[in-house]
Amino acid sequence: MSLSRREFVAGVAAAGAVAAVPTLSHASASILGHPVDLAYFGSANKYTGLDIKIGYSAIAWHDQDAQAIQDLSTLGVPGIQLRANAVQDFPDPQKLRDLLAQHHLTFVALSSGTAPLDPAKRQETIDTHVKNAKFLHAAGGSYLQVVPASSQGITASAEDLKYEGQFLTEIGKQVAAVGVQASLHNHMGTISQTPAALDAILDAADPRYVKLELDTAHYLQGGGDPAAAIRKYKTRVLFLHLKDVKDAPTKSGYEFVELGQGRVDFPAVFAALGSIRFRGWGIIELDGVRAGEVPTPMESAEISKKFLEQKLGLHV
Repeated sequence: MSLSRREFVAGVAAAGAVAAVPTLSHASASILGHPVDLAYFGSANKYTGLDIKIGYSAIAWHDQDAQAIQDLSTLGVPGIQLRANAVQDFPDPQKLRDLLAQHHLTFVALSSGTAPLDPAKRQETIDTHVKNAKFLHAAGGSYLQVVPASSQGITASAEDLKYEGQFLTEIGKQVAAVGVQASLHNHMGTISQTPAALDAILDAADPRYVKLELDTAHYLQGGGDPAAAIRKYKTRVLFLHLKDVKDAPTKSGYEFVELGQGRVDFPAVFAALGSIRFRGWGIIELDGVRAGEVPTPMESAEISKKFLEQKLGLHV
């Protein structure tokens, strides 16, 4: 086909622009055709190759999402993760979308629940995640968090881990059909607790439909190195939970704490993210305030934000 000079020049310019964009670690691999909006990123930071936007999870507000939205807007973080209670609390997802826009918050992810091993619960579980995905999409969100099955009272076999990966793939396919990307959240107390178990589940899951939402504290407490995991799973890391953990005289032997208060090596984590040229979201998460130490979720959030800005030199 013959091209006019204008068409030829435009084509060359477009090709050059594409070539200039660094390879994305996860967004370009999405089957959904809506990669991360690069307009969100580009803030200067000390970690070469890293473009990360910091959000915060509303979990510490214990289902008081309206207050969490107000507080996080005041704090100045640009993104938020909500839990499945939002589906009931905001029957009209457009109202949630409008509320988030009013407070200049991006709806990054929705915590959608678990994927139990019981085959009798399979269809009910899929239906729940699809319902949540539809809500998430209508409210302007992007990522659906799914936690693997509980490990309470069982020792997961190789077949269990394979089943879980295949089950997550089916969930991922179903939610992809409504425009949402599913992500596996590695978690203590689940069959994904150890690095080896997480490997087995991800190996059995289709990487097009099941991405990894890497939680730094859960991975460390489960016996792994979060920075090494970032490099290992670089093509599957969708977003992160930036979370810290310390040893504590609790029943579990550990306690989740504000960033910089625990054992997670965050300089190594962010250096690893830079090495894979990560572009995406890091969601700060703390399940709840620590009684007698940090009075409110807002004050807890301020501690973590200051750590990222003042100790690591990141722009939040």
